[in-house]
Formats: sequence, C-alpha cells, structure tokens
Amino acid sequence: MSGFNPFEIIPGDPHTALVILADHAMNRVPPEYENLGLPVEAFARHIAYDIGIEPLTRGLCERLGVPGVLGCFSRLLIDPNRGEDDPTLIMKLSDGMVIPANHPLSREERERRLARFHRPYHDAVATVIAETGRKAGKAPLVISMHSFTHAWKSVPRPWHAGVLWDTDPRAAQALIERLRADPALIVGDNEPYDGALRGDTMHRHCSTTGLAHGLIEVRQDLICDDAGVEAWINRLAPIISEVTGLPEMHEIELHGSRVV
Repeated sequence: MSGFNPFEIIPGDPHTALVILADHAMNRVPPEYENLGLPVEAFARHIAYDIGIEPLTRGLCERLGVPGVLGCFSRLLIDPNRGEDDPTLIMKLSDGMVIPANHPLSREERERRLARFHRPYHDAVATVIAETGRKAGKAPLVISMHSFTHAWKSVPRPWHAGVLWDTDPRAAQALIERLRADPALIVGDNEPYDGALRGDTMHRHCSTTGLAHGLIEVRQDLICDDAGVEAWINRLAPIISEVTGLPEMHEIELHGSRVV
C-alpha cells in the first residue's frame, strides 16, 4: 500500500470555535487500485467527488481563519459520509456506472478500505473538533460542505444551495434564514436531500454529541470555475461568521434540552 494520505487538516485558529469539513473534497484513489477499473474520465464526474467543494472549503477556511478537514479519497473507493454498516458505503453502481473493483468485494477488502481510508478520516475529524473545542473553551460549530448536480435523472434542480439537517435546527435554520435574505437565491430546506442519515458524518460527530451543525450543499454548476468559487466564498463567509457568533451555536443540546 502506498503512502496515500486519506485526509488533510487545514490549520486555523481554534478560538473561532468553528470547524469546516469536506467529506467528498477529492477524487483520488491510490495507484494500486488502478482507478477501480474505471476510465479516467469517470473521476471528473460527480460520482467520484463533490465538484467545486475543495477550493470552496479551502477558500472559506482561509477567509475565516478556521480549521478544516478534507477527505482526500474518492467516494467510489469508500464513502466517508456513510456509516460502516450502510449498504451504500462502497457502491457497486453509481448513476448508471458499474464500478468493477467494487463487485464482488471480499470481506477482507472491505475491512482494508475501512481501516486505511474511512476510519482515519473520521479520527481526524473527531480530533480537530475536540481540539478546537478544548482550545476555544466552548463547543464548536461544525459546518460540512457538499455540492449537488444541477439535474437528477433529467429533472432540473432549481435550488442554488440547500441546507441539510436532522433533529437539531439551530445552525440549519440560521443558515437558511440568512441565505434566503438574498432574493436572487432559491434555497432548499433539506433539499435536494434529506439530512436525516444515520451514521453519516454529521450524525456521527454532531447529532450524537449535541454539537450545533449544518450541512451546506451548493449546486455544482455554480462553483465549477474560479469565479464561481470566489463568488460563493464571498457569499458564505459572512453568513457562516455571523451564525458562528450566535451563542446558541456553542451550547450542547441533549435530548432537546440545551445546557451550557
């Protein structure tokens, strides 16, 4: 196995009490996997990663001066935004494309990918969140960045962005309210997906621990070039900063009751 690093930690000031994550930032697989038997062009598609999210996340971390964690492997290898028992953890078929190296998949190879990629990424996320909270002296807000296709199965998606959430509305509703203040934007509330996914990154690191969190989805065609990325950095940075400054983002929510 090569020295492939499954994650990258972006340094930042922990006293901001904010951590930004990007599960699907990159489309890379180690050379020994030989592109999972797929043509190279498959890795330019959304099935391999979240288009535009790496530069957007890097830009937000830099602008806000906050720590971040990037997933450095393609979700076609194993999906970091799925629980270990999720049947879609390692996809055999994605948007009509068969992934030859994923079917059949031995139990040993499944465990190897969990140990080499999935678990180290989540260990890094847990470490950065814990260190940020410890140094800030309060619970950090966690924001997860993703992107989505402009259409699905030929049906256009009208949203420019969406905010996903499950049981804790603190960050999500604050983000939605501020994004919708821009009349030029169509903003989805749990669109184009539902944020309730047991075992995903937000569930694992935030819902189960009581940390305020939100998952922001930006439509890929809006961040597919440098100008689009810069426009969304300019739009999101002040919103995220304002939301991070709200005191309720740094309280622990437990069974519906907030305690400092």
